[in-house]
Amino acid sequence: MRTAATADPFQIPHRAMAQVMPMHLILDHTGVITGAGPTIAKICALPALIGQHFSAVFHLKRPTGLAGFTTAAGSRLRLTLAAPPGTDFKGQAVALAEGAGWLLNLSFGIHIAEAVQTHALTSADFAQTDLTVEMLYLIEAKTAVLVELGQMAKRLEDARSRAATEAVTDALTGLGNRRALNAEMQLLLAADQHFALLHLDLDYFKEVNDTYGHAAGDRVLNRVADVLRAETRRGDTVARVGGDEFVMLLPGLSDLRVINKTSARIISALEEPIVVDGGGECRISASIGAILSHQYDMPSPDLLLSEADGALYASKRSGRGRMTAVDRRRGTAVAK
Repeated sequence: MRTAATADPFQIPHRAMAQVMPMHLILDHTGVITGAGPTIAKICALPALIGQHFSAVFHLKRPTGLAGFTTAAGSRLRLTLAAPPGTDFKGQAVALAEGAGWLLNLSFGIHIAEAVQTHALTSADFAQTDLTVEMLYLIEAKTAVLVELGQMAKRLEDARSRAATEAVTDALTGLGNRRALNAEMQLLLAADQHFALLHLDLDYFKEVNDTYGHAAGDRVLNRVADVLRAETRRGDTVARVGGDEFVMLLPGLSDLRVINKTSARIISALEEPIVVDGGGECRISASIGAILSHQYDMPSPDLLLSEADGALYASKRSGRGRMTAVDRRRGTAVAK
């Protein structure tokens, strides 16, 4: 943005001035803006910057008043935009020939990063010899590095999270594994929270593998996992702890009648025919051993698992397809 060529005290083409000094201002002797570089015009965001008085657009911090421009050649300036966002500038003023006014060349100084963001500036808004361009490249490079570091950190965190999940997850069924079971049991015992523990072992599972193969066996195990998820509550822990062994932790449950009903539903669901590849049907059942943690004065994971294991094999010996609960108050009870 410039006035007519006849008002220009320099014999420099307007386009050249805009290229080498895109943040320049030309003031006449009264302080009226008669010329401006494209970048400073963009920053001021005024429809008609030319013709505005300098003091209406900028607040001059140093020197105080336009008269200070002439006190010494090359006066250094400190100023801000009068309107929000009040961007800070530093610059230099030189007097034009024959008292025609002043040439001001402005820059952002240490506020460059903030100003570039605030006014949406790019390298095209600065002279290619301006150190600001180099700084913009550095800012862009830094931003790219920070973005990449952020993405790398997220990938690492995702990998860590996946590894942590996999460490406590059974790969075939997606249930918890023995490590997950032990960790949850330790938490419940440390919190002195009562729970029921059900140890389940499949009946007739070996026949499935022998007759239909291991792929059918895997299908059966996933069917078992689905049944156990469906028959337990949110917050219960279901873990596969061996080839065809599963353990359920049921926090807050201390009523053997509820355990009997839950076990009966599980066994009934597991005894439904399971279709395997090739259209064949296989049948399994389950034996369950159950204990109640609150019946033990000094419960520990090893003790509780051992007691439930003993009850499980009592179910096996009693004919399979049933649940045996350890009731330390009345002795071991068997429920079909």
